[in-house]
Amino acid sequence: MGKADFLSPKAIANRIKSKGLQKLRWYCQMCQKQCRDENGFKCHCMSESHQRQLLLASEDPNKFMDYFSDEFKNDFIELLSRRFGTKRVHNNIIYNEYISHREHVHMNSTKWETLTDFTKWLGREGLCKVDETPKGWYVQYIDRDPETIRRQEEQARKKKQDLDDEERSAKFIEEQVRRGRGAKEVEETPVFTELKRESEEEKVAFNMGASACVAGPSKSSAALGASALKAAAAAAAATKRKDASSDTRGDKKKKSALEEIMEMEEKKRKKQSVRTDYWLQPNIVVKVVTKRLGEKYHKKKAVITEVREKYEAVVKMIDSGDKLKLDQNHVETVIPAPGKRVLILNGPHRDAEALLEGIDEKNFSATLTLESGHLKGTRVDVAYEDFSKLA
Repeated sequence: MGKADFLSPKAIANRIKSKGLQKLRWYCQMCQKQCRDENGFKCHCMSESHQRQLLLASEDPNKFMDYFSDEFKNDFIELLSRRFGTKRVHNNIIYNEYISHREHVHMNSTKWETLTDFTKWLGREGLCKVDETPKGWYVQYIDRDPETIRRQEEQARKKKQDLDDEERSAKFIEEQVRRGRGAKEVEETPVFTELKRESEEEKVAFNMGASACVAGPSKSSAALGASALKAAAAAAAATKRKDASSDTRGDKKKKSALEEIMEMEEKKRKKQSVRTDYWLQPNIVVKVVTKRLGEKYHKKKAVITEVREKYEAVVKMIDSGDKLKLDQNHVETVIPAPGKRVLILNGPHRDAEALLEGIDEKNFSATLTLESGHLKGTRVDVAYEDFSKLA
């Protein structure tokens, strides 16, 4: 009997039946064929193509099992990373979504007998973080992409720099406050002297305007009153001058500390103001980091021949000589070996040529000796992303 026409009722019914998932016991993993019923599976097992696949598998069964295991592992991890990212999720949820695809690799054709065995294997190999709970096994994908790791390290370095600047400012302010308090305590420390009288019969008189003297009974009360008024006025004037001078000194001290803080903030603001969000320069060596151009250019070095509109560059590949037009985000700087010449691309020493003296891996920076500009011969510390090798 011939095959039914494409639009015949029987052909349409067969296509409807073949949609979706079928029973696992009627699926042949070697031939990757799904049968609809027991009779169809029996006919397939007796077919010549199935027998030929069995002969191939019998020659090296481990090879086929490893192949299906790798396929299952790659598809499972790809679904986990794309669908859930680095979130912690139950392994059954991922598996149910994975087997919903009709052409998936069945677990009974792999080297793992159960999903639990596969989950434990992912944890032992370090591909995922796994933990067992009363509700079952949970997995969490570990992102080991070099671009992601580099971005995380860069964020950690910037955060550390911000914390260092804040701690430095706080220590400076604390030191200024401590100095101000110490000077104030020294000025306000009183000196006490003992009051002694040589003779019990003598009367002691205080003259606020001049030195203390002993007043005899011959002085008149009018002269005494006038001198007392003058002495009081003079003492008030002296006290006022002393308070004014002390206030002036205090204001001067406070002002000096404030000025130093303002100067430090101004320097920091000027240093930040000279930074720009573009850094491309001609005649420097860069590395292509984008994967959109394929493996042929990924992680390959090139020389910038032309810069267009600050953010685009025409580069020439060093190994192949091909010319490409790339965005600033598609390339990164190249750090040469110590002793090589570099060009500073950003910061207060922008456009200055320098000599690489050493590399500080902990602080993600390098020590450079300037070879141009008014600070020629000066050593400076520059971050990795702010300089690149000269062509």
